[in-house]
Amino acid sequence: MSENPEPGKAGEAGTEAERLDRIEALLAPAVAGVEEAGRRLRPAWRRVTRGEPRWPSTLAVLVAVALQWRLPERLAIHPEWLLPGLETALVLVLVAADPYRIERVSRLYRWAGLALIAMISAANGWSAVHLVIGLVRGTEGQDAGELLATGGAIWATNVIVFALWYWEWDRGGPVARVHAVRRYPDFLFPQMATPEMAPEHWEPQFADYLYLSFTNATAFSPTDVMPLTRWAKLLMLLQSAVSLLTVVLVVARAVNILK
Repeated sequence: MSENPEPGKAGEAGTEAERLDRIEALLAPAVAGVEEAGRRLRPAWRRVTRGEPRWPSTLAVLVAVALQWRLPERLAIHPEWLLPGLETALVLVLVAADPYRIERVSRLYRWAGLALIAMISAANGWSAVHLVIGLVRGTEGQDAGELLATGGAIWATNVIVFALWYWEWDRGGPVARVHAVRRYPDFLFPQMATPEMAPEHWEPQFADYLYLSFTNATAFSPTDVMPLTRWAKLLMLLQSAVSLLTVVLVVARAVNILK
């Protein structure tokens, strides 16, 4: 027959249990604080997160395709419907494969996205080169309004194209950024340098790269987003050169016509 524990020992056991409970209660906020500090030390753009929404980049591509359709036939690659048609088909394929958020890990999917941007770049580059040649030779720009509209469409498409390149190449692209594959960024956004000024879950998305492209095309230099890698610097240099050449020639010719 087992004996009951002595009353004194039972009281001591209860006291020790109470002490342990009080110690755990005191340590719990500290542990939570360490976890919170860990999350803040590792910002969202360096963690595995959800993919960004599909619609902003898709809308930008559709706007670029629409601008290409509006260009004069003499400035388009013939047949003039070929590249816009292929671009639209590729957009539909990409949306069908990953309709809501860009999270799909697939080499074929990534190559399809790069091919889409390359086709838009080729079509817009062709138009820009032929516009510049026509302006230099004096065969383009008989009407100031039409010239400004054409030059504006090429310039706007150029902004979208380079935004897509920045977005697709920075840290391996949107899918690679979702999975935090690469540690070091190619572009340093202000929120990265001053994380205390940004929401905890901030990370760059397409709108940020579109703003980068627009400011680079208007200021012809970096503004608040700094390129860190050589390819990023060279790509921004190329965009500034194309934008400057287009704007200077188109505006100068339009002013000359209006005189």
